[in-house]
Amino acid sequence: MSEDFTLDAALRDDKGKGASRRLRREAGLVPAIVYGGRKKPANITISHNELSKHLENEAFYSHIISLNINGSAEDVILKDLQRHPAKAQIIHADFLRVSKTKKFTTRVPLHFINESTSKGVKLQGGSVSHTMTDLEISCLPGDLPEFIEVDLAEVEVGQIVHISDLQLPKGVESVALAHGADHDLPVANISKARGGADDDAEDSEAEEGGEE
Repeated sequence: MSEDFTLDAALRDDKGKGASRRLRREAGLVPAIVYGGRKKPANITISHNELSKHLENEAFYSHIISLNINGSAEDVILKDLQRHPAKAQIIHADFLRVSKTKKFTTRVPLHFINESTSKGVKLQGGSVSHTMTDLEISCLPGDLPEFIEVDLAEVEVGQIVHISDLQLPKGVESVALAHGADHDLPVANISKARGGADDDAEDSEAEEGGEE
């Protein structure tokens, strides 16, 4: 991991929708919860501005975060986030405690590389489609990657990239594949682009064949 994230938080006693609205509106705070591990779930608050700033960095979503609660630090990951449907406002956040010695599951983003220079696009005029944008993985906190690359350089028209084709970092496993080969889902594919020269020719032949 190339970056460290620290987030300050405070315990809160007030619960309910009314209390949460007051926190967001009057104090500029985000109500949140941290759970998991051997400790009980804890209701906390976080600065809306601080959390928003961190969320601008994609790596924050797939990094171990040092959550400082009333002066006591815990290792967590961001597990869920609720945003306002119309405003630039964070409604609630869920954090999961993690142990350095225990594997956990989370989702990490997929980064697609060599799309425009792939065989299927550059040489065969195909079009890339993404079936997945992230992947659920299992690993130790120390092995958690920021993202997983999907290299399309050698992919040709008509080929499908599956989870099993990905080069996962050492210590990282696909949750889907752990359930068997029938869970080897498609990640991306390159299909023949519509409207190309071959398609125009085929359409022309079809029209000519239909004339009386």
